[in-house]
Amino acid sequence: MTIGTEHEYSINDLNFSPVPVSDLVMKSICGSFESEILFGDVKLGKELQKHVLEFVPRFPADDLSRLEEQLVSGMKKFYRVFPDRYHLLGLGMHPTLTLDKTAVWDHDEGEYYAVYDRLFDIHQHGWLNIQALQINLSYTGEKDLVALYNRLRPLLPYLVAITASSPMVEGHLTGVADNRLRYYRSNQKEIPKICNRIIPEKIRNVRDYSSAQEKIFTELRQRDASILCEEWVNSSGLIIRFSRKCLEIKALDEQECIRSDMAVCAFVRALLRCRPLQCETDQESLVTLLETAITGGTASLRPELERLFAGAWQNATEEERRYLPIIEDRIKNGSLAEQITRRFNDERDIIPILFDMAHCLRYNEPYGMKCL
Repeated sequence: MTIGTEHEYSINDLNFSPVPVSDLVMKSICGSFESEILFGDVKLGKELQKHVLEFVPRFPADDLSRLEEQLVSGMKKFYRVFPDRYHLLGLGMHPTLTLDKTAVWDHDEGEYYAVYDRLFDIHQHGWLNIQALQINLSYTGEKDLVALYNRLRPLLPYLVAITASSPMVEGHLTGVADNRLRYYRSNQKEIPKICNRIIPEKIRNVRDYSSAQEKIFTELRQRDASILCEEWVNSSGLIIRFSRKCLEIKALDEQECIRSDMAVCAFVRALLRCRPLQCETDQESLVTLLETAITGGTASLRPELERLFAGAWQNATEEERRYLPIIEDRIKNGSLAEQITRRFNDERDIIPILFDMAHCLRYNEPYGMKCL
C-alpha cells in the first residue's frame, strides 16, 4: 500500500509568536509568490492561514522510512536556508495565537476563500488556527476502496485520541485534548453535511459516497457556491480523493515531530491488517467515542487502545515495529495534549514547552522519549 502524508507547521519568531509570512518565506526561495514550490525532497505549500507552512514528501512511498527521509531532509534544508530566524512548530493548533496575529493567504485562490468566508466566516479558530497531519492511502479498485474505507472509519476515534495535541487556545488550557477538532467540526455548521460529525457513514459502493457528496454539492449550489463543488470540499475525518486514487484521513492533529507522524502511519497500516478488527461500527456509538477522544485523549480510551495496539504489533512489519513504541508511549503516558497539560500545570509557563516542541521537530526526536 502506497502512502503519502501532508504536514502543517506554524511559523514562529524566536519568541514563539506566530508570524504570517508563509508567502514571504516561499518568495525568498523561488522569487515569486507561489502557492506550492519544490524544495529539495519536499514540496512546500501555503495554507489558508499565512502563519502555517505545509511540508509534503516529494514522492509517496511504500516504505515509511523513505517518507521520513524526505521530510527530515526538507526540515534540515529549511533550517539551513533560514538559520536562527524562525522556529517551526507542530501541534494541532498554535497554543497562544490570537486571531489578530495571523492573516488569510492573499495571492491566489481568493475566489474560493471569499465564498467560504461568505458562507461560514473563516476568521475563527476552526479556520485560521488548525494544523493537521493528513495520511493518504492508495487503493487499487472499487472493491479495495470500499473495504479500506469501511475499515478506516471505526478507527477514527482511537486515532484522534492518540494524536490529540491541541489542549490550549489563546494561552489557556481548556480541559479538552483536541481543540482543533472541536473547532474544526463546527466551522461549516451552516451546512452540516460537509463535516458530517467527522465520522462518515459506512458505504456499500462508490455510488453511496458519490450520492452523499452530491447532497453537499446541491446545498452549495443553492447558496450560489458552486465553485466549491469539488471532491476536497468534504471535510469529514475520512474522504475519498478520486483524483489521487487514495483515501485521505483528515481527523488527526499534527504531532511534534516527523518520526511521531510516521508512527501514526505505522499504527494505521498495521491495524488495517488485523482480522477481525473488532471495533465498534455503529454510527452513533462512533460519534460518542469520538467525543470521548476529543475531550480526554488516550486516558479516556486506554483499555481499547491497548487491545488495538496488541493487534497492531502482531500484524506489523519489521519496519513498522520500529515506529510503534511511540504509539505505545502515547497510550501509556498520554497523548501529546495530555503530556503538555500535565507539564503546563506544573510549570505554568508555555514557552519552555514550545522550545522543546520546536527542538523535537527540528531534530526529529519524539517528545519525552529517546530518539528511536
